[in-house]
Amino acid sequence: MRYQLAQINIAKFRLPQDHPVNLDFVNAIDQVNAIAEAQDGFVWRLVGEGDDALDIQAYEDPDMVINMSVWRDMDALAAFVYRTPDHRNIMRRRKEWFDHIDTYMALWWVREGQFPTIEEGKKRLETLAKNGPTTEAFTFKNPFPAPDEDKQDPILDECA
Repeated sequence: MRYQLAQINIAKFRLPQDHPVNLDFVNAIDQVNAIAEAQDGFVWRLVGEGDDALDIQAYEDPDMVINMSVWRDMDALAAFVYRTPDHRNIMRRRKEWFDHIDTYMALWWVREGQFPTIEEGKKRLETLAKNGPTTEAFTFKNPFPAPDEDKQDPILDECA
């Protein structure tokens, strides 16, 4: 059984999403998503009714936004996140648009062809916030290798 890397990241807009101060971010989403999809190692991304996830209401707070994707491996995701100029430029400006969140991103392994649910992604963030990096949820700074084939995933069992 092969595994791929899933990621979730969340953000809370400082001002309502449709506020003019957020235009640069909102207007860059389509281009950054297109670049992601063209990257070697890209597998899947969460999409709402539009061609992005900005309209998905994963939290009660309407200013919270969610992004999830699946990649071939850690190297493929890191290449996009840290070495793609358009994405790096957006990341550098995130403080202009978003409030600080202690645990805003989590990584975990999924079986090839499996796409995580929003509920699962939120559980991974909660697990990382509660327990720190583990095999169930980790970060770029503290990664874990893909699991053995027969390894059970308690978060998947909980979300089933």
